[in-house]
Amino acid sequence: MTGFGTSVAEHGNKTITVEIKSVNSKFFDLSLRLPSAYKDKDLELRSELAKDLERGKVDISIIIDSPDVSKKTSINAPLAKAYFEELKSLNNDFKLDTADYLSIILKMPEVLSVEKTTGDDEEWKQLKTTLAKALKAFQEFREKEGASIEKDMNERVRQIEIRLKEIEKIEPVRLTNLRKKLSGSLEEFIQANNIDRNRFEQELIFYIEKIDISEEKVRLRTHCEYFLSTVKEKSSNGKKLAFITQEIGREINTIGSKANDAAMQKHVVEMKDELEKIKEQILNVL
Repeated sequence: MTGFGTSVAEHGNKTITVEIKSVNSKFFDLSLRLPSAYKDKDLELRSELAKDLERGKVDISIIIDSPDVSKKTSINAPLAKAYFEELKSLNNDFKLDTADYLSIILKMPEVLSVEKTTGDDEEWKQLKTTLAKALKAFQEFREKEGASIEKDMNERVRQIEIRLKEIEKIEPVRLTNLRKKLSGSLEEFIQANNIDRNRFEQELIFYIEKIDISEEKVRLRTHCEYFLSTVKEKSSNGKKLAFITQEIGREINTIGSKANDAAMQKHVVEMKDELEKIKEQILNVL
């Protein structure tokens, strides 16, 4: 899920800045940028961060600014002169009209070197403290977003439950209309006095049993209640919620296939619309 957190601290004449950003991802993908003095701490930090962040495409930048200290650079003069003689000899052999050797030489291996900076224990402790504060801000950002997502999903599940109640109101009328429709269609092709009423009633009961949605209604209501209770749990339940929505979708589809009624189908379509929006939100849930 998305998140943002930052923290800044002073250590001596240095400023330590930590910034954490994330976007949604099915897996944990960490991009960590550390000052060169602490590159050896990379694996240690990644291991700790994986426990705290769990999932998402996370970008963490740690910068140490020190206006009074600049990196010292040095030039390997003997090596540079050797490169110069070799380049000059090649230039004469190929009879090229160039004398811009300096820019070429400075790019050659080991000619230009930068003094490596080293960290100290106190600075590292301050860096870890600053990182912890940024993580706290980051998690608070996620929690606020999570609360908003939870509210939205709960409301959509309740809308599905409301549509289910509307379907239950329509259901008795649906069966009455279905009986009249089948009876009228039968009499249109067969004279009324030639219809075997007992057989007709038996076939009608058999057909009504096939389109009965009693079990689907019970399961759908149970799945919705399970979804709402799972959302309240403190542990990460993104995958679990995804499985529950699959079951909710299965029951809605079955009700739709058995509906055989325009008014019921309308509510089924509205339930499917709410469910699709829930699935989109679950992609942002850990």
